[in-house]
Amino acid sequence: MVDDVEKRWHDPQMFRQAVKYVVAVLVVTAVAAGLAVVWASSRQACLGAESMLCDTPSRLVVGMIPGGILLLGGLGAFAITVREWRAGRAWPIWQGAGWFLLVLMVVYLSVAGGV
Repeated sequence: MVDDVEKRWHDPQMFRQAVKYVVAVLVVTAVAAGLAVVWASSRQACLGAESMLCDTPSRLVVGMIPGGILLLGGLGAFAITVREWRAGRAWPIWQGAGWFLLVLMVVYLSVAGGV
């Protein structure tokens, strides 16, 4: 069992894995957001509209798809946190990655909800 007071923050290999995971989630989110915006702007209902997010389905897709990917990425990082904690390795790194992704999700959803 690992003593929780002794947090193992210094593990360069684990840090690189967490950074790669976060970057991969952000790339997938950006691609999904781009595809959602292209889909929303090319819809027949929005062609003559002033805004590309002219109706509820457009707003939902542009808001929820990338937000859902960020949510799943954060939950995945927390699942890895538990796995690393049980193995006695550097779990705080993964916990930080999970919180970072969840904070980004909240910021994205608040911005998308305001549009």
